[in-house]
Amino acid sequence: MDSLLKVIAGTWFICSTNFPMWLKGNKQNPTFTYTPLAEKPGVLLDEVTYQQKGKEKKIIGYDYPDASKPQAFVWRGKGILGFLKSKWQVRLLDPKGEWAVIYFSKTLFTPAGVDIISRQPRLSPKLLQKIKGQMATDSVLKSHIPSLKDLPYILL
Repeated sequence: MDSLLKVIAGTWFICSTNFPMWLKGNKQNPTFTYTPLAEKPGVLLDEVTYQQKGKEKKIIGYDYPDASKPQAFVWRGKGILGFLKSKWQVRLLDPKGEWAVIYFSKTLFTPAGVDIISRQPRLSPKLLQKIKGQMATDSVLKSHIPSLKDLPYILL
């Protein structure tokens, strides 16, 4: 798990998704920033940042390792969001750490889904097809391929 934490640390852009919050169109340029916490080994500070009506918004929580699954986490909201939790897992990871595919489980408020994330705001169509080809061989990810939509990165 420690090597995974090192690879996913930093900021990621959501390039393709089927998560309703990003597909509605009123939230742009979503990113995830994962920061390992020195005071809590194995735990990540998880900051979701996006633009809405010209203002930057953040959702902050913590990712705790899920002992029942490799490369999986349980997200818990911070502060007022502390009662919320969700499970997510890194299902595919580029060997160079340039892109990943994460799967998130269904919650009371959201359906299960997939995000293709990258260190860059956009992935080439060729690379996206390659990633989707790898997703097609994953029993959990393959059913989500038809519902994925590419997100535009909008310069504000």
